[in-house]
Amino acid sequence: MSEFALIIFFSCIIILFLVIDLGLLHRTPKKITTQSALYQSIFWVLISLFFCAFIFKFYGGVRPSMEFLSAYLTEKALSVDNIFVIILILKYFKVDEVYYHKILFWGILGAIVFRAIFIFLGAFLVMKFYWILYIFGAFLVYSGIKLMTASDDDETLNPGDSPVIKFFRKHLSITKGHFGGKFIIKRGSKILFTPLFLVLIFIECTDLIFAVDSIPAAFAITTNQFILFSANIFAIMGLRAMFFLLAGILDKFFLLQKGLAIILIFIGAKMLLEIFSIHIPVGISLAVISASLFLSIALSLVLRKCYPQVLPEAD
Repeated sequence: MSEFALIIFFSCIIILFLVIDLGLLHRTPKKITTQSALYQSIFWVLISLFFCAFIFKFYGGVRPSMEFLSAYLTEKALSVDNIFVIILILKYFKVDEVYYHKILFWGILGAIVFRAIFIFLGAFLVMKFYWILYIFGAFLVYSGIKLMTASDDDETLNPGDSPVIKFFRKHLSITKGHFGGKFIIKRGSKILFTPLFLVLIFIECTDLIFAVDSIPAAFAITTNQFILFSANIFAIMGLRAMFFLLAGILDKFFLLQKGLAIILIFIGAKMLLEIFSIHIPVGISLAVISASLFLSIALSLVLRKCYPQVLPEAD
């Protein structure tokens, strides 16, 4: 089976999952419980690991399977910052929790489309201009240093001041109510947009911003389009469940941002070292990414328990 055929087959499976999710399991809006989010998170992790085993067995053995796992973990880790922003957006617009699932579903659907475009466009550019990887590497090092030195004040977000929100409020007729979770309603011959439509648009725009970091980071691990696409999509598909699972406890992992910064700096440096023909094995990359992610979480919990008086309180 060709790489293009594999991508089409994989996309059909993902579409089937999405249809089952919204069409059968979540027809009516309802609040997602922590227990349900845990089960869904476990499901997506297991499916991702099963797919990794599939790559190992039928798609080249150890190296591509480790590349998939490295890209998957990197995207999963970087999506944590995305969750922070989504929480701020939903709180700002005072969205009822029963509509969270629907908004995140359509937001993730849009993210899948845009990530696919970015990945295939990026693969085309890398194939034509390989040196663009070095630009990706320098950008990732810069982003990692910026994230490492960022303070809490740097992370404030006011969606109401966003040029995107101001543009749509100026050019579209926006209602004041949520109208049962609808994005668009019709009154006579006039089409109106609800605040949930603004929420969805803003979430899509923020995901595009985060993709600027995550897609180059994935290219630092592999340039195989199928592995890049599948790893990104599996991480995104599990984002919704991870949101409901971690939304209330993310503040406890106060060192996670530093761990993400280390991952970005390492991946960027890995790309730049190739200028000097220094190639870091994919096994080492996987080990560094995994260790940075899990140690930052573990140290956050240990330090918060041992020194609660000198650390910022979690919400």
